[in-house]
Amino acid sequence: MQPTMIGLSLPDVDVWSERVGVALGQNPGLFTGPGTNTYLVGTGRRRILLDTGQGVPGYLPVLEQAMARVGCDELQEIVLTHGHPDHVGGCQQLIERFGELRVSKLPHVGMDVACPVEVRALADGSRVQTDGATLRAVHTPGHAEDHLCFMLEEEGALFSGDNVLGVGTTVIPSQGGDLLDYMSSLERLLAEEPGCIYPAHGPRIEDGCGKIREYRAHREERERQIVDALGALGGGTPPEIVKHVYTDVPEVLHPAAAASVTSHLLKLEREARAARDDPQAEASNARWRLA
Repeated sequence: MQPTMIGLSLPDVDVWSERVGVALGQNPGLFTGPGTNTYLVGTGRRRILLDTGQGVPGYLPVLEQAMARVGCDELQEIVLTHGHPDHVGGCQQLIERFGELRVSKLPHVGMDVACPVEVRALADGSRVQTDGATLRAVHTPGHAEDHLCFMLEEEGALFSGDNVLGVGTTVIPSQGGDLLDYMSSLERLLAEEPGCIYPAHGPRIEDGCGKIREYRAHREERERQIVDALGALGGGTPPEIVKHVYTDVPEVLHPAAAASVTSHLLKLEREARAARDDPQAEASNARWRLA
């Protein structure tokens, strides 16, 4: 069975390297696993916080425990991988607790609605520095249009956000997701040759390049399975294709699998390899066939 984060547990606080401490976001769920990993980055008394969790009340004591664990007295600033609520939802909570903090991300009008604070713009190649650590932004759309991963230059390590997870695979959502962009982003990350990967969900990944290649191979295999299913079924809707293809995934995750199937179908459509019976039908509800 394809591994998932169902039942996975992680400690609330951990130290993954001399520059990286972890505070779990206290927002466990079907798609967040044990919760969102938020990272204290640097070696000094003031550190960067990468992502903020969802803003749940139980997070602040865990963050303060993590700060004490790594010897951090205050936050220098907040840096965000992307605008999904489980990554940006804690911004206001943190500002109320620690005072005015600079919050930086790649701006996006639609995604920034979930982040009701002033945002300093980051772009591909932007660097954010603190004592002992330099984060370099890498624009990696696919899971979200505003998604940034960050290379930790001193370690040659990668903060992968939601583009690469510690367990399981990344969902390509119907809103803001794009599988062609995602596959290109995986190639870009592979070119960075990361050693380890610090994901937004799940445990630290020791073999960064190996995991990215695994992700690429998994998507390529799913595409072959979807093409085969369209041929075997004579066409079908995304939920019908899920039942045929995702036999290794618990049924509770089938709605997410349908979103991924839809993203594969849209990619195949752009490549003129699949088509909707009704070109005007919503992709997630359409009946699809091989072109």
